[in-house]
Amino acid sequence: MKRIGALVLAALLFMPDVALARSLRSHSKSTAHETTRSRVHRTKRDPAQRHRFVHRHPCPSTGRRSGACPGYIVDHIKPLKRGGADRPSNMQWQTVAEAKAKDRWE
Repeated sequence: MKRIGALVLAALLFMPDVALARSLRSHSKSTAHETTRSRVHRTKRDPAQRHRFVHRHPCPSTGRRSGACPGYIVDHIKPLKRGGADRPSNMQWQTVAEAKAKDRWE
């Protein structure tokens, strides 16, 4: 039993990169329904969801369902980092000034 422990210890000492990579791989597995995050912990957003929102709710300043919407942005009502869904039901039009104010306290 002591020999097995010594062999494992020797393997970890002489091959730390392999052992570390293997342990990181096992911890980084995620299921398809989990939210994926980048290295800076920003939640990836689905552009198709924003497109669906804009198609259903035209721009308040131009009334158009595509293109730029001057003075407004699409905002998540419940922030993604707080568990909000990246769905049209959790989106709203918000003025740029309101968005800056909201970003300060979020």
